[in-house]
Order: sequence, then C-alpha cells, then structure tokens
Amino acid sequence: MNMRLAHLLFLGAWAVRGQDPKLSGPSEATPPVSEADIKIVQRARQILSSQAKWNRADNRKCPATQTTYSLYCALEKATEEVSKTFEHRGAAMQQARFVIDEELAKGNHYEHRLMNYNNDPRTTFADVQKFFTLLEERIRKRLAEQRK
Repeated sequence: MNMRLAHLLFLGAWAVRGQDPKLSGPSEATPPVSEADIKIVQRARQILSSQAKWNRADNRKCPATQTTYSLYCALEKATEEVSKTFEHRGAAMQQARFVIDEELAKGNHYEHRLMNYNNDPRTTFADVQKFFTLLEERIRKRLAEQRK
C-alpha cells in the first residue's frame, strides 16, 4: 500500500471516530454526581414548569433573553444558576442523556439526545415532566451508590 493511501485511510478512520459518539467516548462519560445535580434538576423543572414555557424547537442555543426553554436550555440555565458554571458533559447533563437513551426513547439513537428528544413530535409535556422525575431519581440512586 502506498504511503498516501495509508495516510488517507488513517485520517478517514480518525474523522469517523471523532464523529461517532459510540467510538469517541466523551458522550458516554459518567462523571460522579453530587447534591448540586439534584438541585439542578429541581431548578430545571421549575424553569420548565408549564407547557407555555416549553420550547419545542430546540437548537441548543440558549440566549439569556429567552422566555421559553427546551430540556437542554432549562438544564443549562439551572446548572449556571446552581453551579455558576456550565459543562456540556457535566453530571446532570450526562445523566439526562442516559435517561433518554435507557428509559424514555430506547432505540431512537438520537444524534443529539436532549435536543432531538425535546423536538420529537411524539414527546409530550407529560413526557417532559416524567423526564425530570426519572432524572432526579437516577441521580439520587447514583449518589447513594457513590456513598457506599
């Protein structure tokens, strides 16, 4: 095999690995949870407390002037309020992704789990409320496991 072809194959494999969350790893990271993560979920539930406050057309951009919130933006705002900083792959955000994958939308393989679940026409406001309940329960369970 000539050197140029080998180089192209390497670059192609590297590019695919960086795009596929199953291969690249960071989207499956599981940082430890804390009491702050429970507060984040509770605050996000308050932010998104009515259907009138729900943004059904999430684009993962969360301007400070927004008056409606997607799941992603409610969690981002709550994280900033509780933790004073936001990490895209923080514990609450990661656990939220796992709730969607493992409990609410098994088999959907959304590219952007929070955004695509939020925007899915099958997702109802009752599902949004269930999401927060399951997320809080999941974080409480993980917190208890971490303390053992």
